Amino acid sequence: MLLTGQGSWRRGRTAWRRWRKGRPFWGGLAAVVAGAEICAIPLAPLKIMLQQGIAGIPSVLMGLVMILMGLSAWFAPYYRGLAGILTVLVATAALVISNLGGFLFGTIVGILGGGMIFAWQPRPLPEPEPGPQADAGPSGSGSEPPAPSRTQPQS
Repeated sequence: MLLTGQGSWRRGRTAWRRWRKGRPFWGGLAAVVAGAEICAIPLAPLKIMLQQGIAGIPSVLMGLVMILMGLSAWFAPYYRGLAGILTVLVATAALVISNLGGFLFGTIVGILGGGMIFAWQPRPLPEPEPGPQADAGPSGSGSEPPAPSRTQPQS
């Protein structure tokens, strides 16, 4: 196993899974793909770009914002709310401003990606198992009487 590199392959794959599951990976990927698609359409050959004129600049900027929001979802998952909302807003604005939002593909994928980014929640840490010292109480002696039940009135 040591000579074939299987151990390092498994460790790398485990580390990749842990990283991927700790952030809104698929939503960020959809935002990056949609932003690249919206950004790439105006970057056509120079002859077509000159016909388009100044209208290609907002398309490139909106694509770059969507790519930036997808990357921020990956590398700063605590800002997922802002990144998700901005991705949806920019993807919707691209429908009007940028060639039907990258011929509808960029808008649809951007809205789905922004929704996935916004909806993602980190998994809560598992609660630790109570050990044998948990019954001993705070003083460690275990001689404290049990607390009375709060559901039944005492007489």
